Amino acid sequence: MISEAIDFRFLLLENYKKLKISENQLAIILMIDHLLSQGNPFITADLLSLKMSLDIKEIDKLMADLLTRGLMEYATLNGKTVTSLNPLKEKLYREFQISVSKENETKNSETISNQLNNVFEKFQNELGRSLSPIEISTIREWVSMGYTDEVIIDALKEAINQGKKSIKSVDKILLTWAKREDLETEGKTSIDDDWTKNLEETIRIAKTPWLDEDDED
Repeated sequence: MISEAIDFRFLLLENYKKLKISENQLAIILMIDHLLSQGNPFITADLLSLKMSLDIKEIDKLMADLLTRGLMEYATLNGKTVTSLNPLKEKLYREFQISVSKENETKNSETISNQLNNVFEKFQNELGRSLSPIEISTIREWVSMGYTDEVIIDALKEAINQGKKSIKSVDKILLTWAKREDLETEGKTSIDDDWTKNLEETIRIAKTPWLDEDDED
């Protein structure tokens, strides 16, 4: 679990400003956490004032604000009232999960962007021209389907070796390789031939000049 792997105090120090927790409240929270770890289940302003330099009235006011905002609570455990920071911990762990998710999305986005730029550049160099909008869209689709830039570029080289320079040729090679891999690993293929049919229909409608005649077969 995240709560077991990530230190609560680390997350608190990283996010207290975002949660609009003042430095005095931060000190109170850290002291409450310390006292709880020492076996004091019920923490009051009086107890905190013995450990802190803040005035008891100020402590009481700041604790009341934490309670109102749902960052701490007084709960009943085995018939006794105890102080709990679980509401705050849940918020912090949720913030951590969101942060990790966004970071992964950014990394994935950067990886895909780098893959696309690499493929676009290679295609333009090999074909000696700029790519059409449909070609760009098709390459993006390949990447979104999970093809790596290395595999796509290898398929392009294979098509060129066969004397064919079109997106359709590369697509056919990728489809053949994917089917072969599925057959080798699972004994069956999960690749849908509709992808090729849809591509051919798109090319026909667009009537783009970049389809070689030798790829019509």
